[in-house]
Amino acid sequence: MCGIFACHNHCDVQKFKPTALRMAKAVRHRGPDWSGNWSANNTILAHERLSIVGVDTGAQPLLNDDETLALAVNGEIYNHRILRKQLKTPYNFKTHSDCEVIIPLFIEHGIDAPKFLDGMFSFVLFDKKENRVIAARDPIGVISFYQGWDSKSPGTVYFASELKCLHPVCDKIIAFPPGHVYDSKTGQTTRYFEPKWWDPTNVPSQPVDYKLIRETLEKSVRKRLMAEVPYGVLLSGGLDSSLVASIAQRETLRQRDAQKNAESAEADDNSGLVGIDDENDLSTVTTLAQLHSFSIGLPGAPDTEAAIEVAKFLGTKHHAFTFTLEDGLSALSDVIYHLETYDVTTIRASTPMYLLSRKIKAMGVKMVLSGEGSDEIFGGYLYFHAAPNREEFHKETVRRVKNLHLADCLRANKSTSAWGVEARVPFLDKQFLEVCMGVDPKEKMITKDRIEKYILRKAFDTTDEPDVKPYLPEKILWRQKEQFSDGVGYGWIDALKDNAELHVTDEMMKNPKPEWGNDIPDTKEAYWYRLMFDEHFPPTCAGTVERWTPTWSKQTDPSGRAIAIHNAKYENTQ
Repeated sequence: MCGIFACHNHCDVQKFKPTALRMAKAVRHRGPDWSGNWSANNTILAHERLSIVGVDTGAQPLLNDDETLALAVNGEIYNHRILRKQLKTPYNFKTHSDCEVIIPLFIEHGIDAPKFLDGMFSFVLFDKKENRVIAARDPIGVISFYQGWDSKSPGTVYFASELKCLHPVCDKIIAFPPGHVYDSKTGQTTRYFEPKWWDPTNVPSQPVDYKLIRETLEKSVRKRLMAEVPYGVLLSGGLDSSLVASIAQRETLRQRDAQKNAESAEADDNSGLVGIDDENDLSTVTTLAQLHSFSIGLPGAPDTEAAIEVAKFLGTKHHAFTFTLEDGLSALSDVIYHLETYDVTTIRASTPMYLLSRKIKAMGVKMVLSGEGSDEIFGGYLYFHAAPNREEFHKETVRRVKNLHLADCLRANKSTSAWGVEARVPFLDKQFLEVCMGVDPKEKMITKDRIEKYILRKAFDTTDEPDVKPYLPEKILWRQKEQFSDGVGYGWIDALKDNAELHVTDEMMKNPKPEWGNDIPDTKEAYWYRLMFDEHFPPTCAGTVERWTPTWSKQTDPSGRAIAIHNAKYENTQ
Protein backbone atom coordinates (compact mmCIF):
# COMPACT_ATOMS: atom_id res chain seq x y z
CA MET A 1 0.00 0.00 0.00
CA CYS A 2 0.91 3.65 -0.37
CA GLY A 3 -0.50 6.84 1.09
CA ILE A 4 -1.84 9.86 -0.81
CA PHE A 5 -2.68 13.40 0.19
CA ALA A 6 -3.67 15.96 -2.43
CA CYS A 7 -5.10 19.45 -2.45
CA HIS A 8 -6.39 21.32 -5.50
CA ASN A 9 -7.37 24.95 -6.00
CA HIS A 10 -5.81 26.21 -2.79
CA CYS A 11 -5.36 29.98 -2.48
CA ASP A 12 -1.72 29.70 -1.35
CA VAL A 13 -0.11 26.31 -2.00
CA GLN A 14 3.36 27.29 -0.82
CA LYS A 15 2.03 28.53 2.49
CA PHE A 16 -0.10 25.38 2.81
CA LYS A 17 2.75 23.02 1.88
CA PRO A 18 4.03 22.36 5.44
CA THR A 19 0.48 21.44 6.45
CA ALA A 20 0.10 19.19 3.40
CA LEU A 21 3.31 17.34 4.25
CA ARG A 22 2.14 16.93 7.83
CA MET A 23 -1.17 15.48 6.60
CA ALA A 24 0.70 13.07 4.33
CA LYS A 25 2.91 12.02 7.22
CA ALA A 26 -0.22 10.82 9.02
CA VAL A 27 -0.34 7.89 6.55
CA ARG A 28 3.38 7.14 6.44
CA HIS A 29 2.59 3.72 7.93
CA ARG A 30 1.03 2.89 4.55
CA GLY A 31 4.19 3.82 2.68
CA PRO A 32 7.30 3.68 4.85
CA ASP A 33 9.76 3.28 1.94
CA TRP A 34 9.87 6.85 0.58
CA SER A 35 8.13 10.23 0.69
CA GLY A 36 7.61 12.54 -2.27
CA ASN A 37 5.68 15.69 -3.13
CA TRP A 38 5.11 17.96 -6.11
CA SER A 39 3.31 21.26 -6.47
CA ALA A 40 2.36 23.61 -9.27
CA ASN A 41 -0.21 26.36 -9.77
CA ASN A 42 -2.66 25.90 -6.90
CA THR A 43 -2.20 22.15 -6.43
CA ILE A 44 -0.01 19.91 -4.30
CA LEU A 45 0.37 16.13 -4.44
CA ALA A 46 2.09 14.25 -1.59
CA HIS A 47 2.89 10.53 -1.62
CA GLU A 48 4.12 7.99 0.93
CA ARG A 49 5.43 4.93 -0.90
CA LEU A 50 5.42 1.19 -0.25
CA SER A 51 7.52 -0.29 -3.05
CA ILE A 52 6.25 -3.58 -4.49
CA VAL A 53 6.74 -3.20 -8.28
CA GLY A 54 9.37 -0.95 -9.90
CA VAL A 55 11.16 -0.89 -6.57
CA ASP A 56 14.24 0.93 -7.84
CA THR A 57 12.54 3.57 -10.00
CA GLY A 58 8.93 4.05 -8.93
CA ALA A 59 9.16 7.04 -6.57
CA GLN A 60 6.12 9.32 -6.77
CA PRO A 61 4.55 11.64 -7.77
CA LEU A 62 5.16 10.47 -11.34
CA LEU A 63 5.64 13.10 -14.08
CA ASN A 64 5.55 13.17 -17.87
CA ASP A 65 8.45 14.63 -19.89
CA ASP A 66 7.45 18.29 -19.77
CA GLU A 67 6.09 17.97 -16.22
CA THR A 68 2.62 19.13 -17.22
CA LEU A 69 1.03 15.96 -15.82
CA ALA A 70 1.66 14.74 -12.27
CA LEU A 71 0.29 11.55 -10.75
CA ALA A 72 0.04 10.17 -7.21
CA VAL A 73 -1.21 6.57 -7.03
CA ASN A 74 -1.92 3.97 -4.39
CA GLY A 75 -2.39 0.49 -5.81
CA GLU A 76 -1.38 -2.09 -8.37
CA ILE A 77 -2.23 -2.19 -12.08
CA TYR A 78 -2.04 -5.85 -13.10
CA ASN A 79 -2.43 -5.31 -16.85
CA HIS A 80 0.13 -2.52 -17.13
CA ARG A 81 2.36 -4.36 -19.60
CA ILE A 82 -0.52 -5.00 -21.98
CA LEU A 83 -1.68 -1.40 -21.66
CA ARG A 84 1.80 -0.13 -22.53
CA LYS A 85 1.78 -2.20 -25.72
CA GLN A 86 -1.69 -0.97 -26.71
CA LEU A 87 -0.88 2.74 -26.54
CA LYS A 88 -1.49 4.45 -29.87
CA THR A 89 1.07 7.19 -29.20
CA PRO A 90 4.60 6.36 -28.02
CA TYR A 91 5.24 7.45 -24.45
CA ASN A 92 8.57 7.91 -22.72
CA PHE A 93 8.26 5.82 -19.56
CA LYS A 94 10.64 6.95 -16.85
CA THR A 95 10.08 4.07 -14.42
CA HIS A 96 9.23 0.37 -14.23
CA SER A 97 6.24 1.21 -12.05
CA ASP A 98 2.99 -0.50 -13.03
CA CYS A 99 1.13 2.72 -12.18
CA GLU A 100 2.93 5.05 -14.60
CA VAL A 101 0.76 3.79 -17.47
CA ILE A 102 -2.11 5.88 -16.08
CA ILE A 103 -0.48 9.07 -17.47
CA PRO A 104 -0.43 8.02 -21.15
CA LEU A 105 -3.87 6.45 -20.72
CA PHE A 106 -5.16 9.84 -19.59
CA ILE A 107 -3.46 11.52 -22.55
CA GLU A 108 -5.29 9.17 -24.93
CA HIS A 109 -8.62 8.64 -23.17
CA GLY A 110 -9.15 11.50 -20.73
CA ILE A 111 -11.42 10.68 -17.80
CA ASP A 112 -12.22 7.31 -19.39
CA ALA A 113 -8.71 6.13 -18.45
CA PRO A 114 -9.86 4.17 -15.34
CA LYS A 115 -12.05 1.95 -17.53
CA PHE A 116 -8.93 0.34 -18.98
CA LEU A 117 -7.28 -0.46 -15.67
CA ASP A 118 -7.33 -3.96 -14.23
CA GLY A 119 -6.25 -3.66 -10.63
CA MET A 120 -6.84 -2.00 -7.28
CA PHE A 121 -6.11 1.69 -7.06
CA SER A 122 -6.88 5.21 -6.00
CA PHE A 123 -5.17 8.09 -7.77
CA VAL A 124 -5.03 11.84 -8.19
CA LEU A 125 -3.76 13.21 -11.50
CA PHE A 126 -3.08 16.90 -12.08
CA ASP A 127 -3.12 18.46 -15.54
CA LYS A 128 -1.06 21.65 -15.24
CA LYS A 129 -2.05 23.04 -18.65
CA GLU A 130 -5.76 22.90 -17.84
CA ASN A 131 -5.33 23.41 -14.09
CA ARG A 132 -7.47 20.30 -13.73
CA VAL A 133 -7.53 17.41 -11.27
CA ILE A 134 -8.77 13.90 -12.03
CA ALA A 135 -9.31 11.44 -9.16
CA ALA A 136 -10.51 7.85 -9.36
CA ARG A 137 -10.96 4.71 -7.27
CA ASP A 138 -10.95 1.04 -8.27
CA PRO A 139 -14.28 -0.64 -9.12
CA ILE A 140 -14.98 -2.26 -5.74
CA GLY A 141 -13.01 0.03 -3.45
CA VAL A 142 -10.26 -2.37 -2.40
CA ILE A 143 -8.03 0.67 -1.86
CA SER A 144 -9.27 3.20 0.71
CA PHE A 145 -9.87 6.73 -0.56
CA TYR A 146 -11.61 9.87 0.74
CA GLN A 147 -12.57 13.31 -0.53
CA GLY A 148 -13.01 16.43 1.56
CA TRP A 149 -13.92 20.11 1.50
CA ASP A 150 -13.45 23.10 3.79
CA SER A 151 -16.36 25.54 4.11
CA LYS A 152 -13.87 28.38 4.75
CA SER A 153 -12.36 27.75 1.32
CA PRO A 154 -15.31 26.55 -0.82
CA GLY A 155 -13.32 26.23 -4.05
CA THR A 156 -10.70 23.88 -2.59
CA VAL A 157 -10.94 20.09 -2.81
CA TYR A 158 -8.87 17.53 -0.91
CA PHE A 159 -8.15 13.83 -1.38
CA ALA A 160 -6.46 11.30 0.88
CA SER A 161 -6.01 7.61 1.53
CA GLU A 162 -7.33 7.88 5.07
CA LEU A 163 -9.58 10.11 7.16
CA LYS A 164 -6.78 11.08 9.52
CA CYS A 165 -5.23 13.16 6.70
CA LEU A 166 -8.38 15.13 6.05
CA HIS A 167 -10.27 15.92 9.25
CA PRO A 168 -7.70 18.50 10.46
CA VAL A 169 -8.26 20.56 7.28
CA CYS A 170 -11.79 19.60 6.17
CA ASP A 171 -15.22 19.97 7.74
CA LYS A 172 -16.96 17.79 5.15
CA ILE A 173 -15.59 14.35 4.21
CA ILE A 174 -16.98 11.47 2.17
CA ALA A 175 -15.73 8.04 1.25
CA PHE A 176 -14.85 8.42 -2.43
CA PRO A 177 -17.29 6.10 -4.22
CA PRO A 178 -15.70 2.99 -5.78
CA GLY A 179 -15.82 2.71 -9.56
CA HIS A 180 -16.13 6.49 -9.96
CA VAL A 181 -13.99 9.28 -11.37
CA TYR A 182 -13.98 12.95 -10.30
CA ASP A 183 -13.18 15.79 -12.69
CA SER A 184 -12.50 19.26 -11.26
CA LYS A 185 -13.24 20.73 -14.69
CA THR A 186 -16.92 19.94 -14.22
CA GLY A 187 -16.97 19.35 -10.48
CA GLN A 188 -18.77 16.08 -11.20
CA THR A 189 -18.13 12.55 -9.92
CA THR A 190 -19.35 9.94 -12.40
CA ARG A 191 -19.42 6.16 -12.43
CA TYR A 192 -17.11 4.52 -14.97
CA PHE A 193 -17.59 0.93 -13.75
CA GLU A 194 -20.80 -0.38 -15.30
CA PRO A 195 -20.95 -4.19 -15.16
CA LYS A 196 -24.01 -6.19 -16.13
CA TRP A 197 -24.71 -7.21 -12.54
CA TRP A 198 -24.77 -3.66 -11.11
CA ASP A 199 -28.58 -3.36 -11.30
CA PRO A 200 -29.96 -5.75 -8.64
CA THR A 201 -33.34 -5.93 -10.39
CA ASN A 202 -31.68 -7.49 -13.44
CA VAL A 203 -31.58 -11.02 -12.01
CA PRO A 204 -29.24 -13.23 -14.08
CA SER A 205 -30.33 -16.58 -15.52
CA GLN A 206 -26.94 -17.87 -16.73
CA PRO A 207 -26.31 -21.55 -15.85
CA VAL A 208 -23.28 -22.21 -13.68
CA ASP A 209 -20.03 -23.06 -15.49
CA TYR A 210 -17.80 -24.73 -12.91
CA LYS A 211 -14.78 -24.88 -15.19
CA LEU A 212 -15.02 -21.17 -15.96
CA ILE A 213 -15.25 -20.28 -12.26
CA ARG A 214 -12.12 -22.30 -11.52
CA GLU A 215 -10.11 -20.97 -14.45
CA THR A 216 -11.07 -17.35 -13.81
CA LEU A 217 -10.09 -17.50 -10.13
CA GLU A 218 -6.80 -19.17 -11.04
CA LYS A 219 -6.05 -16.38 -13.49
CA SER A 220 -7.00 -13.80 -10.88
CA VAL A 221 -4.54 -15.24 -8.36
CA ARG A 222 -1.77 -15.39 -10.98
CA LYS A 223 -2.21 -11.70 -11.76
CA ARG A 224 -1.83 -10.82 -8.11
CA LEU A 225 1.53 -12.51 -7.78
CA MET A 226 3.04 -9.52 -9.60
CA ALA A 227 5.75 -8.38 -7.18
CA GLU A 228 9.45 -7.76 -6.76
CA VAL A 229 9.42 -8.35 -3.01
CA PRO A 230 8.74 -11.35 -0.76
CA TYR A 231 5.04 -12.25 -0.56
CA GLY A 232 2.81 -14.73 1.22
CA VAL A 233 -0.80 -15.75 1.77
CA LEU A 234 -3.18 -15.21 4.65
CA LEU A 235 -4.50 -18.67 5.48
CA SER A 236 -7.32 -18.75 8.00
CA GLY A 237 -8.24 -22.35 7.24
CA GLY A 238 -11.60 -21.37 5.79
CA LEU A 239 -12.62 -22.17 2.23
CA ASP A 240 -11.76 -18.83 0.63
CA SER A 241 -8.25 -18.24 1.94
CA SER A 242 -7.47 -21.94 1.49
CA LEU A 243 -8.41 -21.86 -2.19
CA VAL A 244 -6.32 -18.72 -2.74
CA ALA A 245 -3.37 -20.37 -0.97
CA SER A 246 -3.78 -23.55 -3.01
CA ILE A 247 -3.76 -21.70 -6.33
CA ALA A 248 -0.84 -19.50 -5.25
CA GLN A 249 1.16 -22.55 -4.23
CA ARG A 250 0.50 -24.25 -7.57
CA GLU A 251 1.63 -21.13 -9.40
CA THR A 252 4.71 -20.77 -7.18
CA LEU A 253 5.73 -24.34 -7.91
CA ARG A 254 5.03 -23.85 -11.63
CA GLN A 255 7.24 -20.78 -11.73
CA ARG A 256 9.98 -22.55 -9.82
CA ASP A 257 9.93 -25.46 -12.27
CA ALA A 258 9.93 -23.04 -15.23
CA GLN A 259 12.92 -21.21 -13.77
CA LYS A 260 14.82 -24.45 -13.23
CA ASN A 261 14.11 -25.52 -16.80
CA ALA A 262 15.18 -22.13 -18.12
CA GLU A 263 18.40 -22.20 -16.12
CA SER A 264 19.07 -25.69 -17.43
CA ALA A 265 18.42 -24.55 -20.99
CA GLU A 266 20.69 -21.54 -20.51
CA ALA A 267 23.45 -23.81 -19.32
CA ASP A 268 22.94 -26.03 -22.35
CA ASP A 269 22.66 -23.47 -25.12
CA ASN A 270 23.29 -20.10 -23.45
CA SER A 271 19.68 -19.05 -24.08
CA GLY A 272 18.03 -16.40 -21.92
CA LEU A 273 15.82 -16.96 -18.90
CA VAL A 274 12.18 -17.63 -19.70
CA GLY A 275 10.04 -14.69 -18.59
CA ILE A 276 6.47 -14.51 -17.37
CA ASP A 277 4.02 -14.58 -20.27
CA ASP A 278 2.06 -11.45 -21.08
CA GLU A 279 -1.19 -13.39 -21.14
CA ASN A 280 -1.09 -13.54 -17.34
CA ASP A 281 -0.68 -9.77 -17.12
CA LEU A 282 2.43 -10.16 -14.96
CA SER A 283 5.68 -8.26 -15.03
CA THR A 284 8.20 -9.70 -12.60
CA VAL A 285 7.82 -12.18 -9.81
CA THR A 286 10.11 -12.86 -6.89
CA THR A 287 9.56 -16.42 -5.75
CA LEU A 288 10.60 -17.43 -2.27
CA ALA A 289 12.13 -20.87 -1.85
CA GLN A 290 8.78 -21.78 -0.34
CA LEU A 291 5.42 -20.03 -0.29
CA HIS A 292 4.83 -18.68 3.21
CA SER A 293 1.35 -18.78 4.76
CA PHE A 294 0.15 -17.04 7.91
CA SER A 295 -2.67 -17.53 10.42
CA ILE A 296 -3.54 -16.18 13.84
CA GLY A 297 -5.92 -17.15 16.60
CA LEU A 298 -6.39 -17.71 20.28
CA PRO A 299 -4.83 -20.95 21.51
CA GLY A 300 -6.89 -23.86 20.15
CA ALA A 301 -8.86 -21.68 17.68
CA PRO A 302 -10.84 -23.69 15.06
CA ASP A 303 -9.38 -21.72 12.15
CA THR A 304 -5.77 -22.22 13.28
CA GLU A 305 -6.15 -25.99 13.39
CA ALA A 306 -7.71 -25.99 9.92
CA ALA A 307 -5.01 -23.65 8.58
CA ILE A 308 -2.23 -25.94 9.79
CA GLU A 309 -3.94 -28.88 8.09
CA VAL A 310 -4.27 -26.96 4.80
CA ALA A 311 -0.65 -25.74 4.91
CA LYS A 312 0.59 -29.28 5.48
CA PHE A 313 -1.51 -30.52 2.56
CA LEU A 314 -0.27 -27.75 0.24
CA GLY A 315 3.34 -27.74 1.40
CA THR A 316 3.53 -24.06 2.34
CA LYS A 317 5.86 -22.77 5.02
CA HIS A 318 3.23 -21.99 7.62
CA HIS A 319 3.42 -19.57 10.53
CA ALA A 320 0.62 -20.14 13.05
CA PHE A 321 0.66 -17.19 15.42
CA THR A 322 -1.39 -16.89 18.57
CA PHE A 323 -2.61 -13.86 20.46
CA THR A 324 -4.05 -13.47 23.93
CA LEU A 325 -7.28 -11.76 24.88
CA GLU A 326 -5.19 -9.07 26.55
CA ASP A 327 -3.22 -8.53 23.31
CA GLY A 328 -6.43 -7.96 21.41
CA LEU A 329 -8.10 -5.77 23.99
CA SER A 330 -4.99 -3.61 24.36
CA ALA A 331 -4.87 -3.03 20.60
CA LEU A 332 -8.51 -1.95 20.19
CA SER A 333 -7.97 1.81 20.31
CA ASP A 334 -5.09 1.59 17.81
CA VAL A 335 -7.16 -0.69 15.58
CA ILE A 336 -10.02 1.81 15.50
CA TYR A 337 -7.56 4.62 14.78
CA HIS A 338 -6.25 2.75 11.75
CA LEU A 339 -9.59 1.34 10.58
CA GLU A 340 -11.46 4.63 10.94
CA THR A 341 -14.74 2.89 11.70
CA TYR A 342 -16.86 1.86 14.68
CA ASP A 343 -18.65 -1.02 12.94
CA VAL A 344 -18.74 -4.00 15.32
CA THR A 345 -18.14 -6.75 12.75
CA THR A 346 -15.22 -4.93 11.15
CA ILE A 347 -13.48 -4.20 14.45
CA ARG A 348 -13.92 -7.75 15.73
CA ALA A 349 -12.35 -9.25 12.62
CA SER A 350 -9.74 -6.56 12.08
CA THR A 351 -8.03 -6.81 15.45
CA PRO A 352 -6.49 -10.28 14.88
CA MET A 353 -5.62 -9.27 11.31
CA TYR A 354 -3.94 -6.11 12.60
CA LEU A 355 -1.87 -8.15 15.07
CA LEU A 356 -1.01 -10.70 12.39
CA SER A 357 0.12 -8.01 9.94
CA ARG A 358 2.66 -6.74 12.43
CA LYS A 359 4.13 -10.24 12.69
CA ILE A 360 4.20 -10.57 8.91
CA LYS A 361 6.00 -7.24 8.45
CA ALA A 362 8.58 -8.28 11.05
CA MET A 363 9.40 -11.28 8.84
CA GLY A 364 10.18 -9.06 5.86
CA VAL A 365 7.06 -9.87 3.85
CA LYS A 366 5.45 -6.84 2.17
CA MET A 367 2.55 -8.34 0.20
CA VAL A 368 -0.06 -10.99 1.01
CA LEU A 369 -3.00 -12.53 -0.79
CA SER A 370 -6.29 -12.62 1.11
CA GLY A 371 -9.74 -14.16 0.64
CA GLU A 372 -12.14 -11.22 1.05
CA GLY A 373 -15.17 -10.94 -1.22
CA SER A 374 -16.17 -14.55 -1.70
CA ASP A 375 -18.96 -14.52 0.90
CA GLU A 376 -20.53 -11.46 -0.69
CA ILE A 377 -20.36 -12.90 -4.22
CA PHE A 378 -21.68 -16.36 -3.38
CA GLY A 379 -23.94 -15.58 -0.43
CA GLY A 380 -21.64 -17.38 1.98
CA TYR A 381 -22.76 -15.82 5.24
CA LEU A 382 -25.00 -18.07 7.28
CA TYR A 383 -27.88 -15.59 7.27
CA PHE A 384 -28.26 -16.30 3.54
CA HIS A 385 -30.00 -19.52 4.62
CA ALA A 386 -33.02 -17.30 5.25
CA ALA A 387 -33.16 -15.79 1.74
CA PRO A 388 -36.81 -16.14 0.64
CA ASN A 389 -36.19 -16.46 -3.12
CA ARG A 390 -33.57 -16.13 -5.86
CA GLU A 391 -34.43 -12.48 -6.49
CA GLU A 392 -33.85 -11.44 -2.89
CA PHE A 393 -30.73 -13.60 -2.68
CA HIS A 394 -29.25 -11.84 -5.72
CA LYS A 395 -30.28 -8.39 -4.50
CA GLU A 396 -28.45 -9.01 -1.21
CA THR A 397 -25.26 -10.24 -2.91
CA VAL A 398 -25.21 -7.11 -5.09
CA ARG A 399 -25.75 -4.90 -2.04
CA ARG A 400 -22.97 -6.62 -0.12
CA VAL A 401 -20.46 -6.40 -3.00
CA LYS A 402 -21.25 -2.71 -3.49
CA ASN A 403 -20.65 -2.04 0.21
CA LEU A 404 -17.43 -4.02 0.55
CA HIS A 405 -15.42 -0.80 0.63
CA LEU A 406 -17.09 0.04 3.95
CA ALA A 407 -16.50 -3.39 5.47
CA ASP A 408 -14.20 -6.25 4.44
CA CYS A 409 -12.16 -4.26 1.91
CA LEU A 410 -11.65 -1.56 4.51
CA ARG A 411 -10.55 -4.22 6.99
CA ALA A 412 -8.12 -5.94 4.61
CA ASN A 413 -6.66 -2.67 3.36
CA LYS A 414 -6.21 -0.81 6.63
CA SER A 415 -5.37 -3.71 8.97
CA THR A 416 -2.40 -4.62 6.79
CA SER A 417 -1.35 -1.13 5.68
CA ALA A 418 -1.13 -0.10 9.33
CA TRP A 419 2.19 -2.00 9.27
CA GLY A 420 3.27 -1.31 5.68
CA VAL A 421 1.91 -4.58 4.26
CA GLU A 422 -0.20 -4.79 1.11
CA ALA A 423 -3.20 -7.13 0.86
CA ARG A 424 -4.46 -8.28 -2.55
CA VAL A 425 -7.88 -9.87 -3.01
CA PRO A 426 -8.28 -12.25 -5.99
CA PHE A 427 -12.02 -12.82 -5.45
CA LEU A 428 -12.68 -9.16 -6.34
CA ASP A 429 -11.10 -9.38 -9.78
CA LYS A 430 -13.31 -7.66 -12.38
CA GLN A 431 -13.46 -10.70 -14.65
CA PHE A 432 -14.18 -13.09 -11.79
CA LEU A 433 -16.97 -10.82 -10.56
CA GLU A 434 -18.49 -10.68 -14.04
CA VAL A 435 -18.52 -14.49 -14.26
CA CYS A 436 -19.84 -15.23 -10.78
CA MET A 437 -22.30 -12.36 -10.35
CA GLY A 438 -23.77 -13.44 -13.69
CA VAL A 439 -24.72 -16.91 -12.45
CA ASP A 440 -28.40 -17.61 -11.82
CA PRO A 441 -28.78 -16.99 -8.06
CA LYS A 442 -30.84 -20.15 -7.63
CA GLU A 443 -27.51 -21.97 -8.15
CA LYS A 444 -26.08 -20.14 -5.14
CA MET A 445 -29.01 -20.60 -2.77
CA ILE A 446 -28.51 -22.74 0.32
CA THR A 447 -30.84 -25.74 0.32
CA LYS A 448 -31.20 -29.03 2.16
CA ASP A 449 -28.57 -30.65 -0.03
CA ARG A 450 -26.40 -27.57 -0.70
CA ILE A 451 -24.07 -25.91 1.81
CA GLU A 452 -23.23 -22.20 1.46
CA LYS A 453 -20.90 -21.36 -1.47
CA TYR A 454 -21.73 -24.71 -3.03
CA ILE A 455 -20.84 -23.72 -6.58
CA LEU A 456 -17.41 -22.40 -5.55
CA ARG A 457 -16.69 -25.62 -3.66
CA LYS A 458 -17.94 -27.71 -6.58
CA ALA A 459 -15.75 -25.79 -9.03
CA PHE A 460 -12.66 -26.95 -7.15
CA ASP A 461 -13.86 -30.46 -6.36
CA THR A 462 -11.66 -32.81 -8.41
CA THR A 463 -13.28 -36.06 -7.24
CA ASP A 464 -14.29 -36.90 -10.82
CA GLU A 465 -10.94 -35.77 -12.27
CA PRO A 466 -8.40 -38.52 -11.47
CA ASP A 467 -5.64 -36.75 -13.41
CA VAL A 468 -5.98 -33.52 -11.44
CA LYS A 469 -4.32 -33.14 -8.05
CA PRO A 470 -6.88 -32.11 -5.39
CA TYR A 471 -6.83 -28.44 -4.51
CA LEU A 472 -7.75 -29.01 -0.86
CA PRO A 473 -8.53 -31.82 1.56
CA GLU A 474 -12.18 -32.78 1.15
CA LYS A 475 -13.14 -31.84 4.71
CA ILE A 476 -11.68 -28.34 4.20
CA LEU A 477 -13.31 -27.90 0.80
CA TRP A 478 -16.69 -28.68 2.35
CA ARG A 479 -16.11 -27.09 5.79
CA GLN A 480 -18.88 -24.80 7.00
CA LYS A 481 -18.38 -21.05 7.05
CA GLU A 482 -16.84 -19.48 10.15
CA GLN A 483 -16.69 -15.69 10.17
CA PHE A 484 -13.11 -14.64 10.82
CA SER A 485 -13.95 -13.00 14.14
CA ASP A 486 -15.49 -16.32 15.25
CA GLY A 487 -12.86 -18.59 13.74
CA VAL A 488 -9.94 -17.01 15.61
CA GLY A 489 -11.57 -18.35 18.79
CA TYR A 490 -15.03 -17.88 20.27
CA GLY A 491 -13.46 -16.44 23.44
CA TRP A 492 -12.52 -13.32 21.48
CA ILE A 493 -16.06 -12.07 20.95
CA ASP A 494 -17.07 -13.06 24.48
CA ALA A 495 -14.15 -11.04 25.88
CA LEU A 496 -15.17 -8.00 23.83
CA LYS A 497 -18.73 -8.16 25.12
CA ASP A 498 -17.60 -8.65 28.72
CA ASN A 499 -15.23 -5.68 28.56
CA ALA A 500 -17.87 -3.49 26.98
CA GLU A 501 -20.02 -4.16 30.04
CA LEU A 502 -17.22 -2.73 32.19
CA HIS A 503 -16.88 0.42 30.11
CA VAL A 504 -20.50 1.23 29.24
CA THR A 505 -23.25 1.50 31.85
CA ASP A 506 -27.00 1.13 31.39
CA GLU A 507 -27.30 4.84 32.11
CA MET A 508 -24.89 5.64 29.26
CA MET A 509 -26.94 3.49 26.89
CA LYS A 510 -30.02 5.54 27.76
CA ASN A 511 -28.19 8.83 27.12
CA PRO A 512 -26.17 8.68 23.89
CA LYS A 513 -24.23 11.73 22.77
CA PRO A 514 -26.44 14.35 21.07
CA GLU A 515 -23.94 14.69 18.17
CA TRP A 516 -24.56 11.04 17.24
CA GLY A 517 -27.98 12.02 15.91
CA ASN A 518 -29.91 8.97 14.73
CA ASP A 519 -26.79 6.78 14.55
CA ILE A 520 -27.30 5.32 18.02
CA PRO A 521 -25.36 2.20 19.08
CA ASP A 522 -27.72 -0.65 19.93
CA THR A 523 -25.34 -2.66 22.12
CA LYS A 524 -22.78 -1.81 24.77
CA GLU A 525 -20.03 -3.18 22.54
CA ALA A 526 -21.06 -0.85 19.70
CA TYR A 527 -21.29 2.06 22.16
CA TRP A 528 -17.77 1.33 23.45
CA TYR A 529 -16.32 1.33 19.93
CA ARG A 530 -18.08 4.60 19.11
CA LEU A 531 -16.53 6.21 22.19
CA MET A 532 -13.05 5.11 21.07
CA PHE A 533 -13.74 6.36 17.55
CA ASP A 534 -14.71 9.77 18.95
CA GLU A 535 -11.39 9.96 20.79
CA HIS A 536 -9.60 9.91 17.43
CA PHE A 537 -12.02 11.56 15.01
CA PRO A 538 -14.51 14.48 15.05
CA PRO A 539 -18.21 13.99 14.19
CA THR A 540 -17.54 15.03 10.57
CA CYS A 541 -15.91 11.62 10.00
CA ALA A 542 -18.89 9.55 11.16
CA GLY A 543 -20.69 9.91 7.84
CA THR A 544 -18.11 7.63 6.21
CA VAL A 545 -19.01 4.72 8.54
CA GLU A 546 -21.65 2.07 7.94
CA ARG A 547 -22.77 -0.25 10.73
CA TRP A 548 -23.71 -3.65 9.37
CA THR A 549 -26.37 -6.14 10.48
CA PRO A 550 -27.63 -9.21 8.59
CA THR A 551 -30.71 -9.07 6.36
CA TRP A 552 -33.67 -11.43 7.02
CA SER A 553 -32.69 -11.63 10.69
CA LYS A 554 -33.73 -9.91 13.94
CA GLN A 555 -30.42 -10.54 15.67
CA THR A 556 -28.47 -7.56 17.00
CA ASP A 557 -25.17 -9.49 17.15
CA PRO A 558 -23.59 -9.80 13.67
CA SER A 559 -21.55 -12.88 14.67
CA GLY A 560 -22.17 -15.92 12.48
CA ARG A 561 -22.60 -18.16 15.49
CA ALA A 562 -25.39 -15.90 16.76
CA ILE A 563 -27.49 -17.20 13.89
CA ALA A 564 -29.50 -20.24 14.98
CA ILE A 565 -28.65 -22.15 11.81
CA HIS A 566 -24.94 -22.14 12.77
CA ASN A 567 -25.00 -24.95 15.32
CA ALA A 568 -27.41 -27.13 13.38
CA LYS A 569 -25.42 -26.86 10.18
CA TYR A 570 -22.11 -27.16 11.95
CA GLU A 571 -23.17 -30.40 13.62
CA ASN A 572 -24.27 -31.81 10.28
CA THR A 573 -20.87 -31.13 8.71
CA GLN A 574 -18.70 -32.73 11.37
